Amino acid sequence: MRALQLVEDKCLVLESSKGKLGSSSMSFSSLMSTCWKMLIDVFFGNFMFLLTFFIMAKIFLHTSISISRCSDLLLALMISGYFKIFLIAMTVWEFPSSVIFIIDLFCLSSNAVALKVTSLNVMFQSMNSPSQLNWPQNGNDPCGQSWKGITCSGNRVTEIKLPGLELSGTLGYQLQSLTSVTTLDLSNNNLGGAIPYQLPPNVARLNLANNNFSGMVPYSLSDMTSLTDLNLGHNQLQQALNVNFQKLTSLSTLDLSFNSLTGDLPQTISSLSSTSTMYLQNNQFTGTINVLATLPLETLNVENNKFTGWIPEQLKSINIKTGGNTWSSGPAPPPPPGTPPATKTNPNHKSGGHSTPSGSGTSDGGKKSGIGGGAIAGIVISILVVGAIVAFFLVKRKSKKSSSDMEKLDNQPLAPVTSNGTHESNSMQSSSVIDLKTFDPPVAPIILKPPPLDRHKSADEEEFSNKPIIAKKTVPAPANVKAYSIADLQIATGSFSVDQLVGEGSFGRVYRAHFDDGKVLAVKKIDSSVLPNDLSEDFSEIVSSISHLHHPNVTELEGYCSEHGQHLLVYEFHKNGSLHDFLHLPDEYSKPLIWNTRVKIALGTARALEYLHEVCSPSVVHMNIKSANILLDTELNPHLSDSGLASYIPNADQVLTNNAGSGYDAPEVGLSGHYSLKSDVYSFGVVMLELLSGRKPFDSSRPRFEQSLVRWATPQLHDIDALAKMVDPALEGLYPIKSLSRFADVVALCVQPEPEFRPPMSEVVQALVRLVQRANMSKRTYGADQGGSNQGGDDPEDM
Repeated sequence: MRALQLVEDKCLVLESSKGKLGSSSMSFSSLMSTCWKMLIDVFFGNFMFLLTFFIMAKIFLHTSISISRCSDLLLALMISGYFKIFLIAMTVWEFPSSVIFIIDLFCLSSNAVALKVTSLNVMFQSMNSPSQLNWPQNGNDPCGQSWKGITCSGNRVTEIKLPGLELSGTLGYQLQSLTSVTTLDLSNNNLGGAIPYQLPPNVARLNLANNNFSGMVPYSLSDMTSLTDLNLGHNQLQQALNVNFQKLTSLSTLDLSFNSLTGDLPQTISSLSSTSTMYLQNNQFTGTINVLATLPLETLNVENNKFTGWIPEQLKSINIKTGGNTWSSGPAPPPPPGTPPATKTNPNHKSGGHSTPSGSGTSDGGKKSGIGGGAIAGIVISILVVGAIVAFFLVKRKSKKSSSDMEKLDNQPLAPVTSNGTHESNSMQSSSVIDLKTFDPPVAPIILKPPPLDRHKSADEEEFSNKPIIAKKTVPAPANVKAYSIADLQIATGSFSVDQLVGEGSFGRVYRAHFDDGKVLAVKKIDSSVLPNDLSEDFSEIVSSISHLHHPNVTELEGYCSEHGQHLLVYEFHKNGSLHDFLHLPDEYSKPLIWNTRVKIALGTARALEYLHEVCSPSVVHMNIKSANILLDTELNPHLSDSGLASYIPNADQVLTNNAGSGYDAPEVGLSGHYSLKSDVYSFGVVMLELLSGRKPFDSSRPRFEQSLVRWATPQLHDIDALAKMVDPALEGLYPIKSLSRFADVVALCVQPEPEFRPPMSEVVQALVRLVQRANMSKRTYGADQGGSNQGGDDPEDM
């Protein structure tokens, strides 16, 4: 079996190396199919197969013999007994290229094996080289040698099971190369740090429970479509659950219990169509659990969280634990009109009180003979729906007649409405009631007094006025943010004193606010020109929407104020100011940002945009990405401000278009005024250019051809000599050349003029993560070899 697996690997490598065989009139797929046929029917030796297949390829590519004739010829030679002589002759004929070709195949295969060994060695070192594993220090074959906890299939590592071994340290940063691993079990250890962003991509069973992992649940889980079991319980994970579950349709068990996860459950969790078991207990989740109502759950534990609202009817018949939350008492409110009745989506779930009639005579306990109560109810509902539709068209037809009468009246001189008109309207109304009564006998007739006729309405307006008026739903104030009064904010900001003014943006001014409890917050006073005073309901929707945005790199909304026609938002305050201040307004107290910090700021901002674009449902277009909206905390971590604000303010795109010319807008925005996810990517690329060059996106003080940063920098991004000249002089040459080049490659992708060619933010994040990982790896390698770290220049293995 080992030999067969090796041969299969060689065929796969050969398939990926199609270019080495040259071109031919026959499709390459025919050659590969013959390869597999020979594997099954004829060849079982490793070297013999490689040499034979090479000769077969050479005959096919350098003669006019067909591929099927070629395979028949080789088979006949084997049967005839002259095959060894033929092999020797063919080897002499093409010996140099034969050797080179076979060596290439072996090298391509061995590179993949070496990468897996490197990944395991990095994980071993990250776990502080645990002696209890007994892995060989210079081991180079985890499948051929005996490595504890490693299971292989052929030369592929398929399982890593190391539970309960008191392992410490972290998981390392190269697990993504273990593409054949389907099971990763490191539970019941003392591992800590953040869960790596790039895990084995094809893992089906991931168990990291009962460790000391902290930080966020990695967003990269969103793309691990093979996951069936995910257990991250009993750790120290924090922040909101920023995972897009739409692709995880095979996930059957999800355990996030006993962590410190916060925020509402993501809407995409409703996509877990195969999940039957879910443990969310002992966290700090908020909001409702309505998003779980349609899942095929059999077991659900949401104890000891901060959930509110009502428990959906669909979940009351399963094994559910709900204690330790603030559930609403009393009957649940009726669902909105048009909502289907509550039904359990799991067809295999059996309630405890249901039994099969003894006379059924079938083995399937879920089947009954005759028409059940559900069928009768469906028939009744169908009759009512059909009756309602017929009544609707009758009313609409009569309303159209009334509209035509109004048009005739409009053509006549204006005169007071006589009682005949009112009588006609009453007659129409009563006839409508009679029609409805015919289809729905239990309902008593309700006669409504007709409204006064507006003689200035058109026929369409009259028809629309006959339809029921639906009042706009009032959005309740969110419970997770504080409602401030104008008096509170006036005191905290010194009556919005100029001394407390922090900055001014597209939507209003921002003030520093000092409260009596010592807390310092930022207050954004939205201009009345952006949000008129009479749009209080719209402002409530804005506050409610923004309050659901939770991410470590997104500025958190702390409160709001809506009094006397004033609209104010209260955010967390970051005393280090904005990235714009650091890059373009330095003072004697601030130090220039070093290269690694600039990369960290770019990565954090990219993750914030990835959250807005790909985790939030629906996606949130920021529309106002710029360095002034990237705030830095005491550790220079980035926090993207104004997130969601432009998406929810009416006519925000017009406000932003009026402030155009800053150099951040994508070309299509200038042409159409329309913002999109791709225009956000472009603006982020401009911010990266600022970090790289230290220049403003548009600087009228420079020569004309250098005023636009993108136009000036783009032609130089792939020229290493020109790139070194455009780097921010404040860095004083202290940066790795390879890291700079890769950073510039990401910039070039983001600022492409065609939006369809710009990458999604998840790909930008992955590129920056790889850049950081290479930096960490080079530091470890250089430190071990030289006993120090390089402060500048280009390490041999740098990034």
